[in-house]
Amino acid sequence: MNLKSVGIAGQHIRSLQHRGILTRKQKDLDEEIAQEDIDSLVEDMQQLVMHPGEEIIHVLPQEYIVDNEQGIKDPIGMSGIRLEANFHIITGKVNAIKNIYKSVSKADLEVRDLVLEPLASSESVLNQEEKEAGVVLVDIGGGTTDIAIFQDGIIRHTAVIPFGGNIITEDIASGCSILRKHAEKLKVKFGSALSSDSMENQIVCIPGFSGREPKEISVLNLSNIIQARTEEIVEQVMYEIRSSGYEKRLIAGIVLTGGGAQLKNLPQLVEYITGFETRLGYPSEHLGKDNSDELSSPMYATGIGLVLKGHELNLKNQKRTKGKRTGIRSGSKNKQGLFDRLISKGQSFFEEDDI
Repeated sequence: MNLKSVGIAGQHIRSLQHRGILTRKQKDLDEEIAQEDIDSLVEDMQQLVMHPGEEIIHVLPQEYIVDNEQGIKDPIGMSGIRLEANFHIITGKVNAIKNIYKSVSKADLEVRDLVLEPLASSESVLNQEEKEAGVVLVDIGGGTTDIAIFQDGIIRHTAVIPFGGNIITEDIASGCSILRKHAEKLKVKFGSALSSDSMENQIVCIPGFSGREPKEISVLNLSNIIQARTEEIVEQVMYEIRSSGYEKRLIAGIVLTGGGAQLKNLPQLVEYITGFETRLGYPSEHLGKDNSDELSSPMYATGIGLVLKGHELNLKNQKRTKGKRTGIRSGSKNKQGLFDRLISKGQSFFEEDDI
């Protein structure tokens, strides 16, 4: 079967902080701290008891402590007796995870790696400088808005807001008394997150159904409906930013991505409400020239990020296999980065990644 990296998101996603401790054995003290030591810490975190019906999806190291020396990003190659790490742990509902596995299996595929969708999106739309400076990734999907906060190159906070582009469409359908399919087309073609940008006398005609007369919709009224719900979503994003404790350390501001981020004037509204510099996140820098126009939309950020995460996992597995064959511990000074580029195969549209 074909092994695939698969994304997961939803209201059931939860995150927590936890510290792990490893006291190295006497026989290992003459050797440097290696990847095997870090793997032992991660495996210990995987054994944590979660709430009933929950399962750990990710165990993400934030920083390490070696013999009480704090703030270490990468302890491999150091000497020490006591190795500690602060972890960001992401969990999800077991039933939701099982449903993903079943869906993938029915397509004659096999899940190799389950990836939180905002983490995948961050791979395709954020650069390392932004992650170092401090940035908020806001991935606006259909059902939820996913948040990931990075600072000093490390993921610091994740959250899920139970509103996305679909609820805006539902508000339009309800507020204008029209079908949902017409509401979606109105949102995409004429919608704006800022009502002040809409002309008061602009009217759009919606076809009638079942013999009914066509319906006229005010573009200004449409924008008022969209702005009201969008402001609510952005306010909740701001609440998560404040809750994270990193509000004053986000130099790179906010990056919007996902299908819902394509709403006209959304970056301007987010800047106005939050006070953070805001841009749209496009995955175009990872695409080949022949496909950049077709796939450079923010709506493909998660999919392209999953391909990048899958390639990263391939390189890690190859590196570990090679280390076992040569007898070299993975903590060797000759270690390489997780990945420097995405290798093109056949008709692949990915080119060299220069980040």
